[in-house]
Amino acid sequence: MRLAEKVTFGGSGLNRAAEMRGDADALERAARNPAARTILLWKGKPLMSGDAPAPQLVRLPMDHPVLAETEGAPSLLGMEGEAPVFAQDISGWQPPAGQEAPENGFVDRTQQSHPRLSPDQRFNELRSVMSVLNPRDAELAATARGLFGWHRTHQYCAICAARSVPDQAGWQRVCPSCGAHHFPRTDPVVIMLITHGNSVLVGRSHGWPEGMYSLLAGFVEPGETIEAAVRREVMEEAGVAVGRVDYLASQPWPFPSSLMIGCRGDAQSAALRIDPVELDDAMWVTREEMMEAFAGRHPVLTPARKGAIAQFILRNWLADQLD
Repeated sequence: MRLAEKVTFGGSGLNRAAEMRGDADALERAARNPAARTILLWKGKPLMSGDAPAPQLVRLPMDHPVLAETEGAPSLLGMEGEAPVFAQDISGWQPPAGQEAPENGFVDRTQQSHPRLSPDQRFNELRSVMSVLNPRDAELAATARGLFGWHRTHQYCAICAARSVPDQAGWQRVCPSCGAHHFPRTDPVVIMLITHGNSVLVGRSHGWPEGMYSLLAGFVEPGETIEAAVRREVMEEAGVAVGRVDYLASQPWPFPSSLMIGCRGDAQSAALRIDPVELDDAMWVTREEMMEAFAGRHPVLTPARKGAIAQFILRNWLADQLD
């Protein structure tokens, strides 16, 4: 796909400096570097400055007073030129009354302001700003969110159940009991543009906002190729047999830990048999109808959220830029 790396969270070319992760002396020098900066997350929400249409990821100096409240050692994300970039977690901080994040919901649009930070610096849910971040800010925020999410849910050794400890600048966990090494988890998910003539297959999950439809998607199973996963998921969810499958693009999706593998496939029939457990609804939408939806003029249909690979693929399908 010609524009594959322009998908949100991809294409910034970040130097992740993996060679430094196991070098304690190099990490110490990097943290003392006057140019070093850290990004800060609270419960998965990165610290941002400014409002739409151009919010920016905040990079704090390593000696900023607020960092005294962070949990654990900084994790190295990489290098921006000669400047090391770290990430730190401040999830133990409690925001003032009225700024609490909701327990659930499709999108968290609340913002939290820390008293030790500038008033224009606020923690924002990444999904609410991902489509307007520049590529580097988006990649850094997604990387940190995915990394801290993994540490939060994988604190115990999967082999002996002892508590593991972070290592390699945050990119491993090591079990002091049995010596096992554990690595950040990434779950492969296929998401597919299934077409039949001039129409595309879209579906909606239970609990989505009214009118919102997206491309079908599902996890790749052990021992399964990407192509087989596409065919199986479409058959399971919508009862549609798929022939040829081609790869389009991929997107890191740290909600919490997926790699979205975008594909296109040719449906062998248009008849639908929807699994009501998997989907609330599915339907075929013509190219003209999808154009109306993107323009906000369709009476029912609203497309996938901006920044998601589903909308990226659909938009390029409409523009005939998939090849």
